[in-house]
Amino acid sequence: MLTTLWLLSLFLPVLCAQLLVTCAYKSLCQQALLSGNDVVLQCDHLKASWYFSSFQGEDPFLVSSLPNIKKLPGGSLQLNKPQPSQTGLYRCEDSNTALVVEYEIDFQDVTTLHITHKGLGQNPLQNQSLSLGRQEIIFTHWEPWQDCNRCGVPGERKRLGYCYIQESLESPMPCWLYLGDVRLWSSRLQPEMQVETCHIPCTLIDMKYIIFDNFQLRNKMGSAWLTCPLGSIYRPVFWEANNLSLTWKDQLSGKSISTIMDTSNGGSWLQVFQPATYRCFVQQELTAQFNSQSNVDPLKFLSPGKSEEQPEAKESRREKASSVLKGLSVMMLVGTVLTLLGCLLKQFRFSRSWERNKMLLVK
Repeated sequence: MLTTLWLLSLFLPVLCAQLLVTCAYKSLCQQALLSGNDVVLQCDHLKASWYFSSFQGEDPFLVSSLPNIKKLPGGSLQLNKPQPSQTGLYRCEDSNTALVVEYEIDFQDVTTLHITHKGLGQNPLQNQSLSLGRQEIIFTHWEPWQDCNRCGVPGERKRLGYCYIQESLESPMPCWLYLGDVRLWSSRLQPEMQVETCHIPCTLIDMKYIIFDNFQLRNKMGSAWLTCPLGSIYRPVFWEANNLSLTWKDQLSGKSISTIMDTSNGGSWLQVFQPATYRCFVQQELTAQFNSQSNVDPLKFLSPGKSEEQPEAKESRREKASSVLKGLSVMMLVGTVLTLLGCLLKQFRFSRSWERNKMLLVK
């Protein structure tokens, strides 16, 4: 039962963790995002139908044919690890085939992400001209800085930058939305991530959701991958090992040799090579703790003593262990229910707000 509840508690917060992209009713919105990172496109219509068309001259088709895309119960569209090839137009229609909302999404290749750290004197990419005969300039459109990933101690913050192209006197567009089916290669056509150090005071943080798990160094390299629940490249993530901070500065400078934060998801995955106690924080809140697993009978920790015990003593310890597991199961169930209710309430409030805006537009 505990395993089932643990898996359920991992699944439910996923909807809360994904980036939600919104657009006004009956509008067309352009957005640059990173491939390989989950996203939800908002469309509040229970009988919504979603169509997709790329820039390869194909006719729009239902997205239900794509394996990594599914429509959520409220009508929105969930894209699981979208690929650069899924750059294009996403159109949401109601049951009468009338337009509800449209998105032009450029999923820029996260494997080409250019990462720099201010503390190391590294500079972002410079603007560059594009030789298509229309005086185009390639530049990076920077998103706002994310919050500092830690408080009370030195931390780091990051911002994402997307490849954009601007033609003289025209509005800029995400690179691959601008290029469409034009085949062009340039080392400048890549997204960016910039990191800098930060230090902010702590405010009261309400830790609502914490995972405790064990891991074991298994493969030939003697490493293991740890996943930070609710972590995302779109929000602040922080790792520590035995209470020591793991930073992008150390990793980019080559000082960190016992851990590697995965760049493709903003450090939400951590590869570890040494046994230790690892903790991750998302938006400054403790989210998970991972302990290195040892081949020791867990019952010994409940009642240390002689290795040889009477059957009655062993049975007593088993009952104690069972009580502990039942208590953890109840706590996990309560936490899971509260998390689900929080997600539903958040979604309901957004839907009501979106519906009010839609009614005003109709009037």
